[in-house]
Amino acid sequence: MNIYEFLPIRLLVEAAYSVVTAISSLLEPFVGGFSAALAVIVLTVLVRAVLIPVGVSQVRAGITRKRLAPKVSELQAKYKKQPELMQQKLMEMYKEENASPFAGCLPVLLQMPVLMAVYGLFINATIGGHANELLGHTLFGLPLSTSFVKLFATGDLTGTAITVYLVLVVLIAVVAGFSRHLLTPATPETPATPAAAKTGADAPQMPDLSGVMKTLSFMPFLTAVFALFVPLAAALYLATTTTWTLGERLILNRVLGAHEDQTETNTRVTD
Repeated sequence: MNIYEFLPIRLLVEAAYSVVTAISSLLEPFVGGFSAALAVIVLTVLVRAVLIPVGVSQVRAGITRKRLAPKVSELQAKYKKQPELMQQKLMEMYKEENASPFAGCLPVLLQMPVLMAVYGLFINATIGGHANELLGHTLFGLPLSTSFVKLFATGDLTGTAITVYLVLVVLIAVVAGFSRHLLTPATPETPATPAAAKTGADAPQMPDLSGVMKTLSFMPFLTAVFALFVPLAAALYLATTTTWTLGERLILNRVLGAHEDQTETNTRVTD
């Protein structure tokens, strides 16, 4: 079954198609053949602008993790030989602080539907029962529906194609490097509770998120590789959204005081 025949996804692609074609038509008198490519970039910016509140939530979650880090480390040291009790204490701490160890993970996934829609715009011959006009648009002579891997497989890889994809991949990789160096917070590792150590069926368990956070920190680098396999239009989306993320986080970190001292007046953990 074609996933783009699934009603919610089909409606999403049709909505994206209407937006991109409308923006492309507006831009065409000014930029000519670059209109569709720029329309994808504009769509990306519009989507990211709508998701700014989500970015704010993500930065605040990072601030909360930084503020609670001393308590987490203290609990880990205090209950090192009692991992099941440590898990319980950590969960109780998050509950008392009205925080969640999962906060900040969800925003990474919210853009997936948009990427899926942009991908669908340039692989489907028909959208909404009509011929897909976007398939005829190019960027520097490269069809927006093609990919680096496809060009390589068919022997159609040209100097222009190599240059365009090299710029996109290097841009994503460089931005990813800055993002990981400047924005990735240190997250204390939370030892998992041994399977044999159980305090009861209803005992709360603290998930080990250290591995998740490390994986998420490498996601932008994986994005650079992924850009070689998707249509050029989707690669433009990836480059734009990755660059936006870095700029947005730098601004929000400054506005929300993410780099200020988050030490609480009382970080001691009591029994």
